[in-house]
Amino acid sequence: MSDPTPAPIPSSDSGAPLIEAPHSRRPLLAVVGVLAVALIAGLAFALTRGGDDAPRATDGAAASGERVRVVLGAVGASDPYWTTLTEAADAAGLDLEIKDFAEYPLPNPALSEGELDANQFQHIVYLAQYNVANDDDLVPIGSTAVYPLALYSKKYDDVAAIPDGSTVVVPDDDANQARGLLVLQQAGLVKLKDGGSAFSTIADVDASASRVKVKALQADLTPTSLPDVAAAIINNDFVEDAGLKFADAIAKDDPKDPSTLPYVNIFAVRAEDKDNPAITKLVKVYQDSQSVKDGVQEASGGTAEFVTVSQADLERTLREVESQIRAQR
Repeated sequence: MSDPTPAPIPSSDSGAPLIEAPHSRRPLLAVVGVLAVALIAGLAFALTRGGDDAPRATDGAAASGERVRVVLGAVGASDPYWTTLTEAADAAGLDLEIKDFAEYPLPNPALSEGELDANQFQHIVYLAQYNVANDDDLVPIGSTAVYPLALYSKKYDDVAAIPDGSTVVVPDDDANQARGLLVLQQAGLVKLKDGGSAFSTIADVDASASRVKVKALQADLTPTSLPDVAAAIINNDFVEDAGLKFADAIAKDDPKDPSTLPYVNIFAVRAEDKDNPAITKLVKVYQDSQSVKDGVQEASGGTAEFVTVSQADLERTLREVESQIRAQR
C-alpha cells in the first residue's frame, strides 16, 4: 500500500503515496494525508459474509469449539484471493466477513469504533501516522508482505556496473524519497547519515561516503528520466506504464533488512485485542495458506515478498516510528 478516515491524518507537503496494496496495475501505495486514492466507488459492505449468527471475535470468549465471526476491513478487496482467504478461514472454524472500504482513510477509525475486529490494508509507517494524528493506539497483530520499491536502469544490468559519481533519481515525495534512499543504501550506492530512517531526505545523504549523486523528481517523472541518468527508483504504479517489467529491477527492498520493517503490511487491531485468539488464528491462516499467497502474488504482479514478523517486533517498530513522527512535530 499502501489510507483511511473521516478523522484527519498527517499529510506530507507532497501528499506522499504510502500504503501498499497487492493490486497489479492498480495503485499500490496510499496517500499519507487527506489525499487518498479511491479504488472503488462507494462503500461496499459485506463483500464476503460469514454467518451473522456466530459470535463476534471481539464480543467475548466463545464456547469451546464454537465458530467465531471475524469482521475484517480492507480497501479494494475485489481480488480473488480475498475469497480464497474466506474459504481457508471457514475451514479453520472462522466465519470471515470482509467489509470493503472505498478509501484508505476509513478502515482505521472503523476499527477504533468497533465496527471491525481487524483490518488489513496498511503498513507500519501508515499506522504510526494515523495513531499519532488521532491519539489512537491501534497495533499490528501479524505481518503479510512487503511490496518492494525498486531501482531500474536502461543503461546498466547490475548495480555494480553503475559508475561512481553518476546520477540516480528518487521520487520527491517524502515517503517514497525516504524509502528510495534506503533502497540505494541497501544496494551500496549511498550512505545515509545516522543509518537512515523512514523520514530520510536527500539532505541526509553523506556525499563523501556515497558512490552516486542523488536527484529528486516527481514520482511520475522518474521513469522518463532513465535515458538521462544511471538509474531511477520507480514506484510500482508507474513500472508497467513505462514499458518496464518488475523483473527488470536491478535492486529493491530487502525484506530481511531492518530498514524495510516499517514497510511491512500488517493486520491491525485495537490494543486490547492484540492477543485475541480468533484474530491470531486468521493471521496464521493467511500466513500458512499457499493458495492465499498464490492469489496475492497474482494480484501483485509477482512483486509480493511474504514475511513473518513476530507481533512483538511489529509493535516495537510501530512505537519507534511513532516516536520519530512526534520528534518531527
